[in-house]
Amino acid sequence: MSGDTEVPEPAEASVREIDLVRVRYVDAEGVEYLVRLEEAAAVRFEDGRMARAIPSHRDQGHMPGRYWAVKRGDFVEYESVLESKWLTLLDFDPRVSAFVTQPLEFDAIDTRGAWRHTPDVFARRRDGSVLLLDVKNPELRDDPKVLLQEERTRRVCERLGWEYAMVSEPSGQLWVNVDLLSSARRPLHLGADLVPRLLELAREPVEIGELMRFMEFPDLARGVLYHLMWHQRIVTDLDRPLRDTTLVKTAAEVGT
Repeated sequence: MSGDTEVPEPAEASVREIDLVRVRYVDAEGVEYLVRLEEAAAVRFEDGRMARAIPSHRDQGHMPGRYWAVKRGDFVEYESVLESKWLTLLDFDPRVSAFVTQPLEFDAIDTRGAWRHTPDVFARRRDGSVLLLDVKNPELRDDPKVLLQEERTRRVCERLGWEYAMVSEPSGQLWVNVDLLSSARRPLHLGADLVPRLLELAREPVEIGELMRFMEFPDLARGVLYHLMWHQRIVTDLDRPLRDTTLVKTAAEVGT
């Protein structure tokens, strides 16, 4: 999934110190930089280019591709289907303002030796905080090399004041619902005139099926409803299955 991590020995002992960490990144103009870790905290990685090209060749064990991100208004490359799920969840998350893949490379030396690592995803939250993600196949999660990579990256992120997580499969029901809503995430054209009526009808909790009965073209209206739910102008409990009996409601911040 991620960039190469060089591990000269099995990861049995913990990493006690980090002696030197530098960060390599590429800015929006394509200029490459190598800076000290202390300088990296101020870099807007979300505005730059990928620090590592994602390989694509026959018979590889995962499927790279491109995800169209609402928050970017453009495509974001991903390395596997599993990674694309997390891009979708970040795109849906209202706390996240921007995200990029393969954003930077850590070039470091610690008590175990030299290592390099390119995390999978950099996400900037609206409050300015940072979430760095590595996406790993659950079958590799307990591999000693993966555990060492996780520990090293977490320690570097602690020094930067960033949150770090190594993730695998997302929560089942939430993912199913967000995946469904993502099909309607792009800008509306056909059906845009239905938005005011749907927002008005959902001012009080209403079942999806009942809401559709007010619509002249329910199939079209359902797509518009999902678009509004993706953008969280109409909300519901996404930890439960979406059915016609699901109660939805206009979000409180949506005006008249």
